[in-house]
Amino acid sequence: MRLLFAGTPQVALPSLRALLAHPRHEVVAVLTRPDARAGRGRSLHPSPVADLAAEHGIETLKPSRSSEPEFLRRLAELAPDCAPVVAYGALLREPALSLPRYGWVNLHFSVLPAWRGAAPVQQAVLAGDEYTGASTFQIGPGLDDGPVYGVLTEKIRPEDTSGDLLDRLAEAGAPLLVATLDGIADGSLRPQPQSRDGISLAPKLTVADGRLRFGDPALAVARRSRACTPDPGAWTTRRGERLKLGPVTPSEPVLEPGRLIIERGGVYVGTATTAVRLSTVQAPGKRAMPALDWARGARLTGTEQLGD
Repeated sequence: MRLLFAGTPQVALPSLRALLAHPRHEVVAVLTRPDARAGRGRSLHPSPVADLAAEHGIETLKPSRSSEPEFLRRLAELAPDCAPVVAYGALLREPALSLPRYGWVNLHFSVLPAWRGAAPVQQAVLAGDEYTGASTFQIGPGLDDGPVYGVLTEKIRPEDTSGDLLDRLAEAGAPLLVATLDGIADGSLRPQPQSRDGISLAPKLTVADGRLRFGDPALAVARRSRACTPDPGAWTTRRGERLKLGPVTPSEPVLEPGRLIIERGGVYVGTATTAVRLSTVQAPGKRAMPALDWARGARLTGTEQLGD
């Protein structure tokens, strides 16, 4: 089939690479978000998908909205049979949805209908789910509610951050997307309506969501830290300044919530249950460093408190 691939971040690359290597499909163009400013100089940079497309000499489309007349004209000229989507990052609306012969097929990183929305992996980690997965489905006007072609499942490991889990799902999901497109092409696959039971929503986590609340149980604090790693980042405060924190781990000491101590070669903070052990700390204007190195340089007193 002739394909228009829609995607933007690094997580979309395994699927794009798999389709570029597939002998039965041709990626005629990619659709990605416009170049974004990044780095200290705030200069414009193309997305990872745009970079990979350029390496392969593939046309790249970067409309601000899918309703732009120039984009719709070019999409009609390209006449793709299908448009696979992986983390494109913008809404797709009519008339763009109707232009590909077989529509737009999304690789979504949850087992639908669970965790519909922008942050399914983060919300699954935050909720303490034991399993998650990926689904391919037909995009329609609703929020991730289209009929499903295929599903895979993946166990969430105790140490998984959302970044770790998303990387695994991106790799595992690429063959699922390819198999889905193969089935659409040969007519062997028909999408099935999603269940009306088990629907949950996955809004994007904000910077405010990354604040660790040490009045919560240790397990909840640890889950929040892992869900917010790498984005939007976990954090707390000390003496009125914000500290960025790497993933924390429930540990044995029992301390008052927020109480900070160095003990047995580690740095611990109290919660509503047991303490959590810090992994890395980044002070304002500094690089991230092991928590013990930070604590030694911070000249802690015996009454230190985080989350003040």
